[in-house]
Amino acid sequence: MTNPAEAETISAAGGTAQHFLQAQPSFPCPFAEGERVIASHGEFLYKAKVVKVKSEDGWLFYVHYMGWKKSWDEWVKVDRLMKYTDENLQKVSQTAEGVKAGYLYPSKFGAFDAGGKKHKKDSALLCRKRKRKHNMLKGKFNESEEKIINISVPLTLKKQLIADFVFIKQTGKLVKLPRTPNVNDITEKYLDYRRKKDLVMSTSLGEILSGLCAYFNKALPMMLLYNNERQQYQEAINENTSPSRVYGAEHLLRLFVKLPALLYDLNIEEETLRNLLGNIHDFLKFLQMHQSVFFLPTYDVPEHTPRSTDIECN
Repeated sequence: MTNPAEAETISAAGGTAQHFLQAQPSFPCPFAEGERVIASHGEFLYKAKVVKVKSEDGWLFYVHYMGWKKSWDEWVKVDRLMKYTDENLQKVSQTAEGVKAGYLYPSKFGAFDAGGKKHKKDSALLCRKRKRKHNMLKGKFNESEEKIINISVPLTLKKQLIADFVFIKQTGKLVKLPRTPNVNDITEKYLDYRRKKDLVMSTSLGEILSGLCAYFNKALPMMLLYNNERQQYQEAINENTSPSRVYGAEHLLRLFVKLPALLYDLNIEEETLRNLLGNIHDFLKFLQMHQSVFFLPTYDVPEHTPRSTDIECN
């Protein structure tokens, strides 16, 4: 019931007490300012934080997506938010394998839909193109922009990439599948290594590695295979098998060559990007330390070798 003071204020503003009451949500506000939440954006789920709250035909929440620039902040309704609980985090982590509902943390590497295409709402590619076009019109375009993000691959791993190229393109050989250790095994070994090394480890590392595996699963058929590896992929992978459980360090290393261009297309906060690149470089050093264990010394001749080896990695 509106008290006389409230009624007088509403009347002075040109409204009525009835209109004021009708505008109020019929249920308590479920999220508070500053509260961490899980927010949906399109088909994908991300960690977020409630910045502001207002009532306008129901509760509205202004959220900031963790790890993304403030230009992505937006007002959302309550049906796009979930409580930040262990139970909900578990639900989200399960979707990383199935992908249809999206992932929680591969936002660090870009989001893909179930068909393997980049999700338009979660990519800053169009923004980047517009910005570059604007700079070109003003004479500010600089080709060195492409080199802003740099991932330094250790020399011995560069030689590994060359050997990989020679085995597949020049001799027509293939990596024998399934690999042991596989990509999931390697990331788990690295996580154990960091636990022992750092003693106190940030939770973001585990999320980054989970994101790396999920991203590898989507990127492999799109850009990490040579043409004569595709038949092997079709035979080895089905809807119940993740590539990260079948492929190993040979194909994972190829991903790091592609990452600078892929990360450049994302609207990632500078601090988040620095943290990500620091962990990526440390992971590459870990691969180098265990190169003789993680990488095959030679590849196998497939049963049906393609006549032409003039292939390109997409």
